[in-house]
Amino acid sequence: MRLTGRRGLRRPACRAAGPVWLFDLDNTLHDCSRGIFKAIDGAMGAAVATTLGLEAEAANTLRQTYWKRYGATVIGMVRHHGVKAQDFLRLSHQFDIAPLVHGETGLARKLARLRGRKIILTNAPLFYATEVLRTLGILHFFEDIWAIDHMTLQGRMRPKPSAALMRQVLARLNVPARQVVLVEDTLRNLKGARSVGMRTVHVYHPGTPFSGRHSGRGHYVDARVNAVGHLLTGRSGLRIPGMRDRG
Repeated sequence: MRLTGRRGLRRPACRAAGPVWLFDLDNTLHDCSRGIFKAIDGAMGAAVATTLGLEAEAANTLRQTYWKRYGATVIGMVRHHGVKAQDFLRLSHQFDIAPLVHGETGLARKLARLRGRKIILTNAPLFYATEVLRTLGILHFFEDIWAIDHMTLQGRMRPKPSAALMRQVLARLNVPARQVVLVEDTLRNLKGARSVGMRTVHVYHPGTPFSGRHSGRGHYVDARVNAVGHLLTGRSGLRIPGMRDRG
């Protein structure tokens, strides 16, 4: 698996004592419901239509089918139509990103207080993730970005919630699974992380697809918060080796 990321993360020579935070991006570190999801849906549908020569309605139906089946439309396009992933990812994100980014108030200050290593783990493309983080003013807090561009195993894309991806992440980090925390709005991705022993934080967002079907907290969720800043309080109930309470 090519899990090298933005800066080519190297396997640490020793295991650090603090937690390793793996942050999702959309509806975790910024609010997509205020514009970006609509832009992505439109651009993605247009990309499918242009690439396959379909009418808009048929293209949108196919886009949704692939997203539900694989977790990313690009996987269906690659597997069933022989499309080049990088070309499709670029085509499907052709819109002005920065004006649509809306982050939590004081996000940079809150991340600065959060002890431990911080890495982005997103099913979005690298160029998009980098632009969102730069717009939010928090790019410098993350030692690397692992995007869908890097999630390839034996010639196939394996994004979240793939257990194979999660095992590769642990191998690259070289720390015990219980020391790694996935912070994420999508429950099936948290379930994948828990399957390999990671800790999990569900960032509840009503705009996340299918989130309305889950009113409680699944057994694979260690803590449920409504904003990333809540990780700094002792009320989340999250306990991780090397992490101090901040109540």
